[in-house]
Amino acid sequence: MERAEAERKLFESEYRFMEIVWEWEPVRSMELARLCLEILGWKKSTCFTVLKKLSDRGFVRNEKAVVTAAVTREQVRKRESEAVVDRSFGGSLPAFVTAFLSERKLTKEEAEEIRTMIERAVE
Repeated sequence: MERAEAERKLFESEYRFMEIVWEWEPVRSMELARLCLEILGWKKSTCFTVLKKLSDRGFVRNEKAVVTAAVTREQVRKRESEAVVDRSFGGSLPAFVTAFLSERKLTKEEAEEIRTMIERAVE
């Protein structure tokens, strides 16, 4: 994996950490450590190690012991979903949708929501 790509990817534990940041921001770093202990079972040192790594990679800001997200949940989801489509389906969105729907039926509401999304994307 290229360094630039690795810097944009969140591993599972990092994503769970980011979920806490998104939920509680702005959050003081000691409060974040308490939340990580309560929610993830992490020691303070683990929390601060992940905080430093994600700060260095541009996912969070830690200014004067107050942590905020530098990227939105939607930005991360977009990157992750694009990576899955690129890696597993050669960048083909129709191939991804075909695989996703091969064993699953959509409700009428889901189908209508997807139609609306497609119409917006085409315009």
